[in-house]
Order: sequence, then C-alpha cells, then structure tokens
Amino acid sequence: MAAETTSVPSSFTSSLREDRIFPPPAEFASQASIRSREQYDALYRRSIEDSDAFWAEQAQLLDWFQPFHTVLEWNVPHAKWFTGGTLNLCYNAVDRHAKGARASKTALIWEGEPGEVRSLTYEELHIEVQRFANVLKNLGVKKGDRVAIYMGVSPEIVLAVLACARLGAVHNVVFGGFAAHALADRMADSECRVLITQDAGFRRGQEVPLKSIADEAVERTPGVEHVLVYRRCGREVPMKEGRDHWLHEELAKVSSECPAEPMDSEDPLFILYTSGTTGKPKGLVHTTAGYGLGTMLTSKYIFDLQEQDVYWCTADVGWITGHSYVVYGPLLNGATALLYEGAPNWPEVDRFWDIVDRHKVSIFYTAPTAIRAFMKWGAEHVRKHSLSTLRLLGTVGEPINPEAWMWYHREIGHERCPIVDTWWQTETGSIMIAPIPGAVATKPGSATLPFFGVLPEIVTKEGEPVPPGHGGLLVIRKPWPAMARTIYGNPDRYQAAYWSEIPGSYFTGDGARRDEDGYFWLMGRVDDVLNVSGHRLGTMEIESALVAHTKVTEAAIVGRPDDLKGEGIVAFVSVVDGTEVDKSLADELKKFVAKEIGALARPDEIRFTQALPKTRSGKIMRRLLRELAATGDVKGDTTTLEDFSVVAKLKEKDEE
Repeated sequence: MAAETTSVPSSFTSSLREDRIFPPPAEFASQASIRSREQYDALYRRSIEDSDAFWAEQAQLLDWFQPFHTVLEWNVPHAKWFTGGTLNLCYNAVDRHAKGARASKTALIWEGEPGEVRSLTYEELHIEVQRFANVLKNLGVKKGDRVAIYMGVSPEIVLAVLACARLGAVHNVVFGGFAAHALADRMADSECRVLITQDAGFRRGQEVPLKSIADEAVERTPGVEHVLVYRRCGREVPMKEGRDHWLHEELAKVSSECPAEPMDSEDPLFILYTSGTTGKPKGLVHTTAGYGLGTMLTSKYIFDLQEQDVYWCTADVGWITGHSYVVYGPLLNGATALLYEGAPNWPEVDRFWDIVDRHKVSIFYTAPTAIRAFMKWGAEHVRKHSLSTLRLLGTVGEPINPEAWMWYHREIGHERCPIVDTWWQTETGSIMIAPIPGAVATKPGSATLPFFGVLPEIVTKEGEPVPPGHGGLLVIRKPWPAMARTIYGNPDRYQAAYWSEIPGSYFTGDGARRDEDGYFWLMGRVDDVLNVSGHRLGTMEIESALVAHTKVTEAAIVGRPDDLKGEGIVAFVSVVDGTEVDKSLADELKKFVAKEIGALARPDEIRFTQALPKTRSGKIMRRLLRELAATGDVKGDTTTLEDFSVVAKLKEKDEE
C-alpha cells in the first residue's frame, strides 16, 4: 500500500550473511516455459521498447467476445487498456476449460480445518458458478451492482467471486478477520446492495461467528437489501425474514445455465480496500481485461505453471494475493488450485507439510512471516514429511530476510526448488518484480528483476535516479495492464496518493536499492525508515541482522521519539524455544546488531515476546508496535489482529 507522505532513505546497508547466487536448477530450467536468461532479456526488452505490440500479442491468451482496437490510452495517471474489446473473466477462468480438454481436470481442491476434503473439476465448477450466479440474479443483482463477500476460505467464496464476475457485478471481498465496523465501512463506501457471508468459520478449532458479525455490520449499512448465507458449520443463526437467505435453499430453486455477461475491457471487476493506518480505507478499483491478463501472465511465467501442477497459495481470498493468486491467476491458466480453511499450526504445527504431502502440492506460495514461524517451531516438524512433490517455492507480502530464505531453500525446498520472491501491491494488481524461475539466478533477500512491461527505478525525492547500491524511492515509470484505475468515489485521492509524489510516475511507497547486477532489493515501507541522529536506517536491515543471530527467530523494529537522537530504535524479538531470556541476551543482541551494521543501528531497547502481533494473513502490525513503543499503550485499530492477547502481553512487559 503506497504511503501518502515520504522520507527518503539516503543509504541502505546490507546485513546479508549469505552472498551466494543460486542459478536455476538445470532440470527445472530444461522443462520451464522460459528457459534461459537470454530468453527473458529478449522478451523483457521487447515488452519495454515495443510495448503495444508485446501486449497485443499476450492479450491473445484471453478469449475475447469482441476484439480490442487500441492497446493503451495513457493520460497520466489514467490508463485504458485494450479499448473496444469485450470479454468475461469468469468465462475465461471456467467456461473455456470446462468446454475443452480440461473438463474433467480438477480445478479446486479444498481442505477444511477439521479435515474434510472437497474437489471440483472444471466441468463441475462451471455448473456451480452458473447456479450461484442465478441465485444472485434472483436477488436482483445485475451488471454494475456492488456485492460484498465476507467469508472464510472455501469453494463457496471462489464461486461467489466468479458468479459476480459472470454477471458483471463488482465484488468487494472483505477479509473474514475484520470486525463489524470495518465491514460496514467498506460496504457503505462501495454502496453494496447484497452481502454474501456464512454462518461461521473454523480457526484453530474454534468457530468464528461470521453471520453475527455480518448482522451487526448490516444494521449499520441500510443500503444492504439482501444477505445470502452459506451453511458451513451448521451453527444456529438468526435469519431476518425477507433479508436473509440460505444459500443451499436458493440454489435448489435455480437452473445451472447462466450466460456470461460481455464486459468492456475497462469495466470494473472488483473493489478491494487497503488496510490503511490512518484515514478512510482506500477502495482500489481493478478492471477486467488488464487485471485478468496481468494475473494470468504472472501466474504462468513466475510460477511456471505446468499442466500437472497442484498449486497452493496460502493467502486468504480477502487480500489481493487471494484475488490474484488463489482465484483468477491459477484458474485463468486452467491450473489445479488448493485452498485450506484454517491455521498452519492446527491441530499440530506440521499441518501445512501434511497437506503438501497428501495433496501432492508442487508449487507453494506463502509469506515470510509464516516461514519465520515455521523456523521458530523447529525443522524437526518439517522433516517428518517427504515434501518430494514440491518443485517451486514462492514468497509474498514483505521482503524476506536472507536467513529465512536459506531455511526455506534448505528445509522446505531440499535445495532443489527455485524460490520466487515476489514484490507487488494491492494497487499493482499483479506481481511486478520477481525472478523467472527457469531463467533468472536468485540471491537470498532480493526480488531480482522486473516482470515484462514493468519499468521500475530507484530515485531521490526529487525524482532523480540514484546510482547502483544507493537507497531511494521505488517508482514505476510506465503503465502496466493490471494497475488499479482509481480509488472508488475519490479520483483526486488516487492521484494525490500515488501519482503526485514523483510527477508522471507511480510512487510505490517502498524504499529499495538496485545492485550492480540490476537486482532489486526491497527495504520495506518508506514510512518504516528510521531517522537516527540525522542518519536514515531501514528497519528491514536491522531486522535481518537480528534474525541472523542463532537464538532469534523473528524480529520487528520500530522507532520511538527520542529527544537527543530524534528517533530511538526499539526491537521486538522472538527467540528459539528454550532460550533463556534475560538482560545479558538483550545486551548480546544489541552488540550483535552494532557489529553487523554499525553502532548507529544498535537498538536502544529490546523487548522479548513469544509472538509478534500479526494479521491473519501473516503480516506484522508494526503500526501497533510503534504506538506501543512510543506511548506504552495501543489505542489504534486492532480489527485485523489474529491474536489480541499478543498485544495485551506486550503491554505488560518491560525490557528484559
């Protein structure tokens, strides 16, 4: 999510303890879609130098009802891609596979947290999506209407998303971990008429009462006329006559034939709200053709999707990663996608690896925070499982520290699986910087090189390029098909937030540097850069230094006001199970950071904690840690927290 204010990291140092370069494994490269660096370089050059011809050619991977006549109309910051064309993304994700050779191929494999398993072939998915779409039609949903979706991970959430796309309704998926007021705010802002939810969901063996939360939200949102409820847990829930409808009862009333609505290339596909730290959440609008092509191409080439793959992205559908790489990207390619409802450590900490082995997962895409949790729990839980079907690993959500990269490479990938470290955002729609796994050598901690058509640059706050090795602001110089088109109902805020900081360029809000080989190193949010005695330090580099210590499994760095230095450095640290936590360890870690980076980066305070506050998608909520470090209390929004007790315990602790 791009920031609306900036400060420039004048330099970033690296605390890498691993400087090897990992070429694509020969066996992997020999069977990959793109098999050499030369092939990647040629395609990338063409995508930049002759972009209209390149994108016109790539767009033929989609099925069009009516062909487009113009590839790009660009009037900064407004882009129109594939003007004049009509298509439907549900048709592209489902119908064309169901009517062809993939009809009997498994499209979705789902495992519930209690252990039940369901699967749908493309032919079955086609039937179920049409029935779901007819239910929505019976509730009055038509092209252009906004439909909110507030559910757990199940085949039904995928059906809901695709049914909206089939009808031309704009889906607004709200993460199932949000509280009632957050759901209400998002439904009200996007003017939703219909809400799709479920009775409850499962999380760590407990039922999450989604319907009751939804009821509270709807009471605050009078524009919602209908609530459609999927019976997941069999929980008794109140149903308001005339407003609430059981999905299974409505499905029994409809036919399994519903034609896909022709959509203009630039018709909205969905609205997705960024979880901003301040102010009103931003509802990013993504449109049909460009978003579809971006997610399809990146899935195809960055994950090197092959016909036999079983692909698992662990994200919740409520986030952009779930939209792009659980639903649209894999299905547009005709892949087999796995979904899992619950937590990675329920009922045991090896649940993910058990799932990988049982379902023969070959591509695994997760967050660095999850990887660090696996490290903390211990490699012995991983080694109980074969993981022999894995051939590619990926990371998403934040920069991955080199130690976690190496552990992932060694313990999960058994040193044979390429790792694609992907950088992108809700606003970008699809992956922007990542290695093509059969072509690009990887460096632990680097997202490596840009995807086709993406022209990134590292600049000063005045927009001037910086030399290799120097830190600066990451901007994108050219438009790309999957880019968000606006903020719903607020085009001025869209321009101010993303296109005003560096005029003519998209400002990502991230700090980065580019090395002598042209590889990009993401250093975290610009607003996570600390100003210590006039020197700027990236929080990511200090975190990487701490995690490089053998006793540390995870760390988060935040700043707090300091009368002398401007900002002091506070480290929240989790250690290896069984480690004795005392003042001597805190001193040891402070000295370790000073040795790795320099005395300037030495933390002023280290707070030990069993866990860091995270969202259910696995992101550390540094905003709450900043508040805690500065004031000793947390009063900000905690609706996305996975475990509220983590903050309560931190508030009770002083430095050990």
